[in-house]
Amino acid sequence: MKQCMFGLLILSLFLTGCWDRRELNELAITLAIGIDKVEDEYQVTTQVVVPSEVSMKGSTGSTTVALFTASGETVYEAIRRMTKDSPRKIYPGHLRMLVIGEELAQEGIGKSLELLSRDWELRPDFYVVVAKDIPAKEILNVTTAIESIPANKMFNSLKMSEKAWAGTHSITLHELIADLTSDGKEAVLTGIQLIGNKEIGSSKQNVETISPAARIKYDNLAVFKEDKLVSWLTEKESRGYSDITNSVKTTVTPISCPKEGKATIEVIQSNSDVKGNINNGKPEVDINIKVEGNVGEVECKINLTKLGTIDELEKIYEKEVIEIINETLDTLQKQYKTDIFGFGEAIHRSNPKEWNKMKENWDEEFSNLTVNVKVDMKLHRTGTINNSLLEKIKD
Repeated sequence: MKQCMFGLLILSLFLTGCWDRRELNELAITLAIGIDKVEDEYQVTTQVVVPSEVSMKGSTGSTTVALFTASGETVYEAIRRMTKDSPRKIYPGHLRMLVIGEELAQEGIGKSLELLSRDWELRPDFYVVVAKDIPAKEILNVTTAIESIPANKMFNSLKMSEKAWAGTHSITLHELIADLTSDGKEAVLTGIQLIGNKEIGSSKQNVETISPAARIKYDNLAVFKEDKLVSWLTEKESRGYSDITNSVKTTVTPISCPKEGKATIEVIQSNSDVKGNINNGKPEVDINIKVEGNVGEVECKINLTKLGTIDELEKIYEKEVIEIINETLDTLQKQYKTDIFGFGEAIHRSNPKEWNKMKENWDEEFSNLTVNVKVDMKLHRTGTINNSLLEKIKD
């Protein structure tokens, strides 16, 4: 009897099929989704790969992606409604970019993210950005050079910009949801813009010239309060946010020379440590930033062979970065009263009991919060020459 049962069990393994199996030629591989609010409905746009145009053999020279757009009372309804137009089922399992329209972001993004956070087909490692001054649909409707698939261009540009420039920040869906649901931190998202002629930008003609008529490029950071977009940071404030939140990987920073002119510092490493504490019953935050860098460019008369000159440049860098950070803090504390830095989380970690007393009124506590900033810069290299080439040319 036992042998019979064992035999039936083995046989069942061979008879079992994949209940959710899908053929590749039945799926529309979606790499980017745009969500806008049009009147009372969600307008969802998907950027779908055209298989024949990404194939080495079957390409006909047409565009590599196609757009499908549909509207519905919910995001899910809009996506399902696309089957009235798309010959294949929209499949977002390889999604790289989610673009949210500015109007929707101002109204609130929580409801539109519900499906994306719930859908088992989606991996939460795609980037989320906000379309600035234009619907998300228009961003997805631009052909791009170098990267023939626009979604890949957007993904790779943001990834590269975050590594080399401190004013942009790549946020995944998982990170965004964590910020939206946190008691002590509000969310930020990088903005994306369309520059140029959007009519030509949607055609193949856009990538047939050296200088495209339309480009998509990243802008500064969008500030959220709860799930609503409240404002945009300036480029300087976006840099200040990155310094505070330990988001600087590498970047460059122009600073003033001791007398006149500019020198550019290449930041090769930056580490920020934020600690919260309670001082005389009031919350307080200490920010300690340690930076390492090189002298990247000199447009003034200074003698880099002298140790005192390097010390002077380090102090100038520290002073000017502290000014940037203080300007950023002043804007967020006084103008928006929005804690995008996670200072509330820092207070919670250091003193959970006191945090529970103040978290309901954290906006007011944050606006009056004492923040102590310290920056320590160490310069290492000055490049292949000592003093500025400009000085030699003038001589």
